[in-house]
Amino acid sequence: MEIKYSFQGEELNVVMKGELDECTAPYVRLSLDTILKDLNGGDTKLVLDLGGVSFMDSTGIGVLLGRYNKFRKSNVNIYIKNPQGHVNRILEMTGIYEIMPKIS
Repeated sequence: MEIKYSFQGEELNVVMKGELDECTAPYVRLSLDTILKDLNGGDTKLVLDLGGVSFMDSTGIGVLLGRYNKFRKSNVNIYIKNPQGHVNRILEMTGIYEIMPKIS
């Protein structure tokens, strides 16, 4: 899994490439937690670009939900962008888009 992030004003863009599963979950968790620590507080919009995520399982869903809870406590809204095929279907079936809206 490769994770890159950049700020554009109050928007934090996180681009993820690879598989989000049991093997990569600890790295993704740690990376997103580190990003959260680097935020200066205030209202921030976090956009998770999942266009490069080729596979996600239930562990990946757990990572997203866990980070959602942590980021919301810091007043950070999370949005999902570019989910492809299998990943999009999983996110739709689990109802993730109800708490982390899909944007274009």
